[in-house]
Amino acid sequence: MADILLIAGLSGAGRSQAADDLEDLGWFVVDNMPTELIDKVVEIASAGESLSKLALVVGTPTAQVGAIAVLKRMRTSGHRVRMLFLDATNTELIKRYGATRRKHPLAEGKSGVEDAIAKERSMLEPVKAEADLVIDTTNLTIHQLKSQLGELFTEDGVLDAMQISVVSFGYKHGLPLDVDLVFDVRFLPNPHWDENLRPLSGLDEPVRDYVMAQDLSEKFLDQLAQMLKLLLPAYKAEGKSYLTVAIGCTGGRHRSVVIAEQLKNWLIQSGQNPRVTHRDISR
Repeated sequence: MADILLIAGLSGAGRSQAADDLEDLGWFVVDNMPTELIDKVVEIASAGESLSKLALVVGTPTAQVGAIAVLKRMRTSGHRVRMLFLDATNTELIKRYGATRRKHPLAEGKSGVEDAIAKERSMLEPVKAEADLVIDTTNLTIHQLKSQLGELFTEDGVLDAMQISVVSFGYKHGLPLDVDLVFDVRFLPNPHWDENLRPLSGLDEPVRDYVMAQDLSEKFLDQLAQMLKLLLPAYKAEGKSYLTVAIGCTGGRHRSVVIAEQLKNWLIQSGQNPRVTHRDISR
């Protein structure tokens, strides 16, 4: 059985970088893969052990849309098949194109890069909807992207295990792009208004004690645990490979960090191995 990963996403969001990173991790990578050749390459990979981990970078938006049918067909083939979609905000993509002075593949005539990005984003919505995992590279350095891919795509156990990520964030910095479930903990008292706690983060004991001293914190976590006990087996039964749970507060430094850490502890006690990211803790 081959482990097959299709890499899709917006131009400028990091597909080529992801391909390089996966190659470093031992994957056999084919860049700018024509949709018509995917089945043949998978057939060749299935014939030998040397190509057991195959990453295929799908190029143009048209090819990515066409890959949806191929993806669905391969998922019935007995292989482990996943799709990674790389995304970034329009503002960040415009900045990247300005820095590299590259032409966007959908830019035509007098239309600017902003119009081209909007057109591509619209075209790729069905592709993103089919993806097993979406990574927002807006705030990721190339080293952080490589580290994240290493955690997600280095074999560490059973192939059919669902990988769970927990991310804390601040609403004033925008919603994360790459999450499945979002929970708002702004109903909890805010440590920011305590001058002694303001400089600290949710990783510091005084802030954790302050947040967890609230009756609502324990009640919320209990209810969240009950919901996840229901949802996790259902997601696994549907073949979902990745699940990202986001916890948000105003700034992303205090309440969301504490609750995300508590959720991580519960997941570990439940036999999971969650990955935790505190997106806005340093802002």
